[in-house]
Amino acid sequence: MTRKLPEQLRSHRWFGPPTMRGFGHRSRMRQLGHQADDFVGKPVIAIVNTWSEINPCHAHLRERAEAVKRGVWQAGGFPVEIPALSITETYFKPSPMLFRNLLAMETEEILRGLPVDGAVLMGGCDKTTPGLLMGAISANVPAIFVPAGPMLRGNWKGKPLGSGTDIWKFWAERCAGTITDQEWNDMEGGIARSPGFCMTMGTAATMTALAEALGMLLPGASSIPAVDSNHTRMAVDSGRRIVEMVWEDMKPRDILTLAAFENAITVDMAIGGSTNAIIHLVALARRCGVPLDLPAFDRISQRTPVLANIRPSGAFLMEDFYYAGGLRPLMAELGELLHRDAPTVNGRTMGENLAGAAIVNTEVIRPRTNPLAASGGTAILYGNLAPDGAVIKTSAATPRLMQHTGRAVVFRNYADMEARMDRDDLAIDENSVLVLQGAGPLGGPGMPEWGMLPLPKKLLERGVRDMLRISDARMSGTSYGTCVLHVSPESHVGGPLALVRDGDEISLDVAGRRLDLRVPEAELASRRAQWRPPDRRYARGYLALYSDRVTQAHEGCDFDFLTGTTETPEPEIH
Repeated sequence: MTRKLPEQLRSHRWFGPPTMRGFGHRSRMRQLGHQADDFVGKPVIAIVNTWSEINPCHAHLRERAEAVKRGVWQAGGFPVEIPALSITETYFKPSPMLFRNLLAMETEEILRGLPVDGAVLMGGCDKTTPGLLMGAISANVPAIFVPAGPMLRGNWKGKPLGSGTDIWKFWAERCAGTITDQEWNDMEGGIARSPGFCMTMGTAATMTALAEALGMLLPGASSIPAVDSNHTRMAVDSGRRIVEMVWEDMKPRDILTLAAFENAITVDMAIGGSTNAIIHLVALARRCGVPLDLPAFDRISQRTPVLANIRPSGAFLMEDFYYAGGLRPLMAELGELLHRDAPTVNGRTMGENLAGAAIVNTEVIRPRTNPLAASGGTAILYGNLAPDGAVIKTSAATPRLMQHTGRAVVFRNYADMEARMDRDDLAIDENSVLVLQGAGPLGGPGMPEWGMLPLPKKLLERGVRDMLRISDARMSGTSYGTCVLHVSPESHVGGPLALVRDGDEISLDVAGRRLDLRVPEAELASRRAQWRPPDRRYARGYLALYSDRVTQAHEGCDFDFLTGTTETPEPEIH
């Protein structure tokens, strides 16, 4: 392998020349207390850190950045910590998904516009992993990801609690009157007990696992609990490794091939991963110029068993998963289903990284001879209600509803749903199909996680715990139930979902991969002719840009001008 020379470093263009500009660049680093020998002729490593005081998932990343710096210094590099947008899943409104692309743009421009040779990307809360990776792919400088890691398992009355999944479950019980206010309050204090992201197999845990399956993390890094000392050691190792990646000139698009994305989809299905992963993987692939469409997810799902017995699809939590061996033995168990020759950031192939990995607890990580489910946890649906596709997480759905026909109860938007769902005069029974419109990429805006529609209180009180629910929204990876999501094109742009009315018959056939509105085509044509687009809501700032340029769910919800591998010229140093 040909290694770079010091004068070939990207940062040399800023710090190396004996010019007035070089003088200015060096003097300002000396202003920060550094000597020229610290940074001239050495790889300058950007530690892109999404820590903030309002992001509990990333509360420990300031400390971990220091560990990364230690590794960079040890390997002969020069670390510079750079803050980036901290997309807090819990707090960012109107939807954190709106800002994934903003983080991607910021990351890309940080890595392109500053004297940076390589990057350590620090994140983990749902949108930060894809946002950081998207930006690094487009900048295409050597990069490695350091995941925040899952929080410790929750605890209530001596029982383990899982973030998200158990909230939904016990909220339904509270609405039904089986949980008291005091019990609910006690649960609130016991469900989140340490820094780190959700300890269920939600979007955060899914996306860091897929980043490892893509080859962008050190082997075994994705599931280390945030407060485990192994997490600190992993951060140091990542700092050391990125310096070597710079000398080797190993870039994201060298790693992220079609084989890498097929590995990630296979792992997504085997862990019962979040449906959000589909949107993010499509966006990442499009940034790489890799052809990836929804049928690939369905094809791979049907051949891949579910091996991770983790909530919401299973019984355990991420802490259990890590101590059962973590992602490496699960991937090793997948055997020939993976492209084992795919490259990874540590310079070895995926197969080399998986050698010797063994499952410690076969209840948590199932062997292929005893899977949680015989095929993957996600299905892609098509039909006249979803011409460009829709998604259902079958591993978290009710089997009896996998083939179902019922009459629609339609909510025009979230406010309409909140206002009417628990009214006594709502015409609904357990066989009805709940439909939410106006919740897609533009309609939400930002495709909020509203897809796990609540059930009417009067049905909860009768013991109903699941119904068929359809929307153009997403749902949290911690959610469960028979929820059809990402209906594309969305209702806000006049997709067929916009034409559904109360009482229309809707048919779901998961085995046949169909989602159909049983209304005569002539009637649909009449409704289509009467439909009018909603008024534009945003006239300024980032949301105006988002409204103009975001793509639909099946295209990854990225900005249309950021897909592909068209190079932006390197900045001129004047």
